[in-house]
Amino acid sequence: MGADRNTVVSRLFGVYNEDNGLPLRGTFIVSPEGKLMSAEVAFYNAGRNVDELLRKFKANLYLSKHPKEGCPSKWKDEGDKTLTPGPQMVGRVADSM
Repeated sequence: MGADRNTVVSRLFGVYNEDNGLPLRGTFIVSPEGKLMSAEVAFYNAGRNVDELLRKFKANLYLSKHPKEGCPSKWKDEGDKTLTPGPQMVGRVADSM
C-alpha cells in the first residue's frame, strides 16, 4: 500500500477519477516480469483485507510454479487442496471443495 500524490500510478492502472480528482482503491499484484497477476478495485469508502491480499499473493507465487493447477477461494497455503482446471470443472467448482 502506498500513497500516489502525483497520481502517476493511479492513472497508469486506470483507477484515477478525472471528474473528482480522486483515485479508486486499487490493489494490484504484479510479477517480477511485469505481468499483472491480480487486480481488485474498490470504491472510495470500501476497506481492503490484508489477509486476503496475502492469500492472493501466496496463491500467485504457488501458481507460478504449478501453472496447471488452480487455487480455490479457500486455498491458504502450499499443501492445501488445489483444482485442475478444465471442461469437467465448469459449473462444478463448489462440488470439488
